[in-house]
Amino acid sequence: MFALTRALQFELGITALSDSFGPTTLATLQSKMPNIDGATPGAGRINKIIQSALYCKGYDGGEIDGIYNQRVKDAVRKLKLDMGVQAAFPGDGITPKVFKALLTMDPYVLLPGGGRAVRSAQQWLNAAYIGRREFFIVPCDGFFSRNVQKALMFAIQYQIGMSDNVANGFFGPGTQSGIRNNTLTVGSTGIWVRLFSAAMIFNGRAGTAFVDVFTAQLSALVSDFQGFAKLPVTGKGDFQTWASLLVSTGDVTRRGTAADCITTITPARASALMAAGYQIVGRYLSNAPRSTWNKQIEPGELATIQSSGMRVFPIYQTWGGAAAYFNAGQGQADALAAIERLRFYGFKPGTTVYFAVDFDALDYEVTENIIPHFRGITSTMDFNAAGYKIGIYGPRNVCSRVAGEGLSTASFVCDMSTGFSGNLGYPLPEDWAFDQISTITVGTGAGRIEIDKNIASGRDVGQNSFNPPKETQVVDVLLDAQLQGALMADIKSYLESIGVPEKGLEYEGEPLTTLRSNTEAVEMIFRFDAQITQAAGQFRVPKSLVQCPLLWEYRKYTHLDTVADEGVRLYYAGLLGRGNDDSSTGLGQIFARTAIRAQNYCISQGMMPGTIMDPNNKPDVWTMWQKLQDDNFNVQTAAQVLIHGAVDQDVFLGRGNPESEYQTTLARYNGTGPDAQRYGGELIGLYRVFEKYNGLSRNR
Repeated sequence: MFALTRALQFELGITALSDSFGPTTLATLQSKMPNIDGATPGAGRINKIIQSALYCKGYDGGEIDGIYNQRVKDAVRKLKLDMGVQAAFPGDGITPKVFKALLTMDPYVLLPGGGRAVRSAQQWLNAAYIGRREFFIVPCDGFFSRNVQKALMFAIQYQIGMSDNVANGFFGPGTQSGIRNNTLTVGSTGIWVRLFSAAMIFNGRAGTAFVDVFTAQLSALVSDFQGFAKLPVTGKGDFQTWASLLVSTGDVTRRGTAADCITTITPARASALMAAGYQIVGRYLSNAPRSTWNKQIEPGELATIQSSGMRVFPIYQTWGGAAAYFNAGQGQADALAAIERLRFYGFKPGTTVYFAVDFDALDYEVTENIIPHFRGITSTMDFNAAGYKIGIYGPRNVCSRVAGEGLSTASFVCDMSTGFSGNLGYPLPEDWAFDQISTITVGTGAGRIEIDKNIASGRDVGQNSFNPPKETQVVDVLLDAQLQGALMADIKSYLESIGVPEKGLEYEGEPLTTLRSNTEAVEMIFRFDAQITQAAGQFRVPKSLVQCPLLWEYRKYTHLDTVADEGVRLYYAGLLGRGNDDSSTGLGQIFARTAIRAQNYCISQGMMPGTIMDPNNKPDVWTMWQKLQDDNFNVQTAAQVLIHGAVDQDVFLGRGNPESEYQTTLARYNGTGPDAQRYGGELIGLYRVFEKYNGLSRNR
């Protein structure tokens, strides 16, 4: 279609070709060929464009020979009939607006899953308003969409009496004033009823017919919608009902009873909110990395909210502002972090926590990013904290699709973002709990606070009773020195069970001399226990995982490793050629480039300060390689490499992961392929031994 659009522009003499059939193309076509049919002179090549486009749309375009024959004429008549514009554009010719519609990807036939009432309304809109300058043919596929929503708004503005120079498709003051003057009641007739019933149909109100008489049946359906949207139940097509059908915020002046905010609720602010009628407030469990402002719940704040008589619902968001953030591993990470914070603040099981999708996610991004993310959240919550309920904050389409997958139980809808494609053309989710409609300021002086005003459905009434706050994260401690002998014996026993004797190794059936024994490897773990514990705590990696590759790489160190390290030194001294600029080195046998990538990731995620380095820059590689010779730095880097490898495998290294995910992460430390998989299988046994003794140390 883009190519055919450019071809048409070329044939019309337009030099700045574009994928878009815009005003220039439309005006030029109107002036040169206002109606193309079998009698249009010199239209052979343009006829071929029409024939090709008809085939793309599923109609018979003839032989694509440039001849506007009977087959083409019949196809054009059928196309206009499907569009609903056969009366506005009679005959078998192609007019500019029909040509524009022909070159879109819009369907004009009922698609599977589409609604016949929706299609009837779409065809009627095309028929009634195609003569207006800014109105263009909308799809007639039975599906409500952004363009159909805008077309409906244009139609309402035309009925209000706006000229083509004034109507703009937005829900502005003029449109609102016109709607207020057209309240519908039982017995009302005419085009306004048509428009209102179309709006009801587009919002998915089952049982609504496309009619021009406001019947008692329609009134009952309106009452049902008003109850669903928490509007005054009047059964009338009044302003607030019109507004809720036409724009995601609805009437922004509506009274809200819920709010969300990034500001601490003090006693003065709680009093101001209560005085303004707010009963529930949403507050954040965590701050965002590298954020310059504090939004998380402060110590004592929940007690303030509770004593004021208000209730609270928790929100989890550290970023979530682009599709790249969302994946299964990040979902697991978010769930574990949310569980920790929920328990830290004392939120009881039964609490719904809302995970934020704070951007205009397109439908394919919901499929590819958001749904896998919430699957990660769900599996982790089910495994670690099944008592908590999963909610979602986001645009209408995102909320509805995640709920449709069974991955959430309540939606907190960001309807304030009226321009989001995920809000325009989508009805309010069936499971909505909070509907965010405007930002306002409440109170004065010490009680002054900016909030987002929310309408509450009653699905989630928030919490007003909490367990005593406590730190619930499992914190690894130093290994108990009294356990060294037992740990040594278990490690040796395990290593011998997988063919690793006290000294030496076999490699591809041949004996291989190693420089360190099993005993020396365990002694090294105890020697660097403080550094390993610190690294595990800083990067929130289970300590047992960090210990595994450090022991393994230290134990398997050979003369070949010393030769590789010396080769790197000689390379940067200018004495050796290519292929010697990096080697696995230090306690954890880490390549400099691997360390750079891992460190860059941790810096980007706010886990540590530092400067981003380039793994393709030789001076940066040499600088990092030298740093890795420091044993303490190498231990820290081993934890970073585990984190980066886990992210690469869509795994989050939180406490309570399935061992299969830990094994995947340990395998990635070694690389990819069969050897790495074997590496992960060997190290997962070490993990079990270390976890036994780390657990004993924690509990002593």
